[in-house]
Amino acid sequence: MSLSDWQPVCDVTPSFGRACSVMAAPVQTQACSSFRRSAGRAQLRGTRTTGRALLTTSSGVTGLDRALGGGLAVGSLLLIEEDQTDSYSRLLLQYFLAEGVVCRHQLYVASARDHPDDIIQNLPLPILDDDVTPKLGEPLPPADAQPPDPMKIAWRYQNFPKVQTEPASSFRFGHYYDLSKRMDPQLLQATQFHTFYLPEETEERSSSLGPYSGLLRSIQTVIRNGGFDGSSSQGKERNVLRLGLHSLGSALWGDDVCLSESPAHSHALTTFLYALRALLRSSLSVAVVTVPAHLIQSKSVLGRMVKLSDAVVALESFCSSERETSSVYREYHGLLHIRQVPHLNCLVCEVPDNKDLAFKLKRKQFSIEKLHLPPDLSETVSRVSKSKAECSSGCGSAPSGQLDF
Repeated sequence: MSLSDWQPVCDVTPSFGRACSVMAAPVQTQACSSFRRSAGRAQLRGTRTTGRALLTTSSGVTGLDRALGGGLAVGSLLLIEEDQTDSYSRLLLQYFLAEGVVCRHQLYVASARDHPDDIIQNLPLPILDDDVTPKLGEPLPPADAQPPDPMKIAWRYQNFPKVQTEPASSFRFGHYYDLSKRMDPQLLQATQFHTFYLPEETEERSSSLGPYSGLLRSIQTVIRNGGFDGSSSQGKERNVLRLGLHSLGSALWGDDVCLSESPAHSHALTTFLYALRALLRSSLSVAVVTVPAHLIQSKSVLGRMVKLSDAVVALESFCSSERETSSVYREYHGLLHIRQVPHLNCLVCEVPDNKDLAFKLKRKQFSIEKLHLPPDLSETVSRVSKSKAECSSGCGSAPSGQLDF
């Protein structure tokens, strides 16, 4: 090292009349620091990272994402307690799968009643802008990209937060769908599906898992062969696997938890959920499971299912009930109950601001929003008659109703 590489550095101390001490320090020609900014991994399609370092994806319903604290965490399990007719819970499952098609995730659909191909063919059509919707075969824009906004506004409003007024943008987290139309077959062809239809399976059942042994083995194979557990090569593009399991625990699955209070396979479904949750924790997968909770007669089995899930919601339909004709709930079709909220990467779970949620089904849209009840109009006594009654009871001296001063 030459003398030109050394420069004096003054160590000035706050002392009176003391000269600064001069020491020689080497000047490095190249800036080198042990602290480097991490470049981070590439953002997965259809996901975002929350403040608790959780990789989350949308459930397809904006109101449900808001109720669960921002969406479904990748590696978590959402349990949906079906309504009595399995109409609205089926819609939530279709929204979840349709969101995966738009985000180009891989889908896994399992059912024992309806064929998975029929469920996929009936997915709703996404509502997207033509100018921002990527064509098939083209890469999606980055997660932090903003839609083009050529409109110019006044300088005093430029720093204000932007408000999304139209439900039509592929840049946002989550999308809107039109229930009156079916999804384009070209979108479905560009998505990779994995299906499991119980009547077509002929594998032997194990003693611990019962009718769910073949289902768990199929999910393990898809996760391992697809590289969702991190075993794929570095050159392969990382993606998210969405699992939609319809009506587990019903008699069509060969389970008897809905037939007796002391079923013979009481631990089959809970063991399956335990093993499924372990698979989700170690892979880029997220699962939505629907169960007919109103038919399960053992409360202990239902309680264990809730404990083995990350988030649990229940749908209460007004169909064939007194609330269906009540004027109080005339704008809604049912209630959404938050049984359990996820508590991942934190000691205390995030409690939603409002648990009074309701859902409504329109011709083109299914929405979940806060329950707003109309004012109580049961008391028909007017203000004038009420004031007269108070005066007559207070004075009470004039029998004819006239005041005597």
